[in-house]
Amino acid sequence: MIKQIEKTVAYLQERGFKAPEVGIILGTGLGQLVDEIEIIEEVSYKNIPNFPTATVEFHKGKLIYGNLEGKKVIVMQGRFHLYEGHTLQDVTYPVRIMEKLGITTLLVSNASGAINTTYKKGELMLIDDHINLQGSSPLAFKGVEALGERFTDMSAPYNKNINSAIETIAKEQNITLHKGVYASVVGPQLETRAEYRMLKIMGADAVGMSTVPEIIVANHLKLKTAAVSVLTDECDPDHLKPVDISEIIAMAEKAEPQMISLFKALIKTL
Repeated sequence: MIKQIEKTVAYLQERGFKAPEVGIILGTGLGQLVDEIEIIEEVSYKNIPNFPTATVEFHKGKLIYGNLEGKKVIVMQGRFHLYEGHTLQDVTYPVRIMEKLGITTLLVSNASGAINTTYKKGELMLIDDHINLQGSSPLAFKGVEALGERFTDMSAPYNKNINSAIETIAKEQNITLHKGVYASVVGPQLETRAEYRMLKIMGADAVGMSTVPEIIVANHLKLKTAAVSVLTDECDPDHLKPVDISEIIAMAEKAEPQMISLFKALIKTL
């Protein structure tokens, strides 16, 4: 993997990806942040050596480099998921590339379902902790110790200082921001009523199909991390209705401006 990483990094550096400070991963239906960036360079995933390819139709599949609030940023417009047939090493490969290019902070967004019945769709949740239900770890491969500590500490996977700053910004901007636990499942099917009940018993406030693998690798690489979920549907097993994925995307797009506002104000302070 080291040789693959070196080849990918060299290609991007040749394309002008120089000394970024912040990496951003945009989740399902969350692509509007790109409109706020002064773009210096962008490249399709399919043209990047050793990069996976996004197969989900509502994920753009571009790596974007530019200026945002006075900082050099790299933005993944579209991420990878285990349910697409990728391995966990594929899913997290871009995090390793962004770290080698120079980022020290990783901000992640996702669309998720609200398990906590006091949360409403269209609101945001700051991820304070997570539960990995994807069946494996992106660090479970031979030779991982050459890239970082094998037994990575996960006692505080989300940076407390950054989370505190995000909470302060939300209060200043009158944005409803919950703080809770995110459970990451494989998907792509949505959960049954019994599964929602199980997740609630386990302590999850929201559920999705991403984010946790990237956060694990970010901690492996000693990056400062924070993640925000856009709550796109309400997962009350006693009043569960069929979910249309187009409605989830529409809700993510509707709620996204608040997430963008948080991220922009945060980046200005980093």
